[in-house]
Amino acid sequence: MGSIEFVHKRIIEERDKGAAVLIVASELDEVYALADRIAVMYHGRIVDIVAPDTDRDTLGLMMAGAHEEEAA
Repeated sequence: MGSIEFVHKRIIEERDKGAAVLIVASELDEVYALADRIAVMYHGRIVDIVAPDTDRDTLGLMMAGAHEEEAA
């Protein structure tokens, strides 16, 4: 098991024990694999908080500053 897989496994274990876990990532695959909720930030501000089933195009537009309603 590589280091990334080890860290992801530990994050999921802690989450499943009830711990709050905050992950800051720019890799969408990592976000989708680990998130229960996604807070999208643009210029240091949260644009919106969405479910992890939000499509990539919408997330991409939100990462560029659009709110979910505008991006959908």
